[in-house]
Amino acid sequence: MHDLAGCLFLFSMKITTFNTNSIRARLPIIKNWLLEEQPDILALQETKVQDKDFPFDDFEELGYQAIIRGQKSYNGVAVITNHEPGNIRKDLYKEGDEQARFLSADFSGITVINIYVPQGFAPGTDKFEYKLTWLNDLLKYIQGNYSPQDPLILLGDFNVAMDDRDVYDPDGLKGSAGFHPDEQEILGRFFEWGLVDIFRKYNQEKEQYTFWDYRIPNALKRNRGWRIDYIAATRPLAEKSSSITVDLKPRTLEKPSDHTFLVAEFDI
Repeated sequence: MHDLAGCLFLFSMKITTFNTNSIRARLPIIKNWLLEEQPDILALQETKVQDKDFPFDDFEELGYQAIIRGQKSYNGVAVITNHEPGNIRKDLYKEGDEQARFLSADFSGITVINIYVPQGFAPGTDKFEYKLTWLNDLLKYIQGNYSPQDPLILLGDFNVAMDDRDVYDPDGLKGSAGFHPDEQEILGRFFEWGLVDIFRKYNQEKEQYTFWDYRIPNALKRNRGWRIDYIAATRPLAEKSSSITVDLKPRTLEKPSDHTFLVAEFDI
């Protein structure tokens, strides 16, 4: 475990997350965004490429390195960073993961865990039960390896909207995958343990989303979205956060992801 109080940080960090829905399809958007925003850490989900097909060179040209956990055609997580990583872990389970959904590393004394939570398909299905099991196992992993006083950030596509403010139609969507009480109860236990939802630390308003389904006509224009992407931090780090924003511009570009960038800044 780590002790934030015992470390000295004298810099600010911009930490971001983005579900790419295929990194190859979204590479121009990501590269331009990196050039403009210069984050310290960009966590990516749903990269959908095997390790051998990841575009390492594109990021190295911009002064970044990539840590990845890939999978052909599905899932996949990566961290793009200009910091030196340590203690890299690419599997949630000791025996190894069949699905590429977890990537952890330390950066300047801070542990960053990038996750892509299973979507779950529909309640009552095996995929939904797998989602609940995976979330529970992630919680046990965090509880077993960290304390709420450690400098820990958990971020990524959680595929769970916590309350009515986080979906465009709470009455119609209630009980569906992504907005189900069983999922919300488990995610709530992460916050009870000691993680802080940085977005809600600064913004209590409704209709602030990070995902707009392609299948809904003009979803972004009509703001028929979901807030399912998170940056969460233990309280010692959350207290050092200074802002968090949803960057809508990338979602308006040609061939966008169905998600957009969530950006948090920490003065540490």
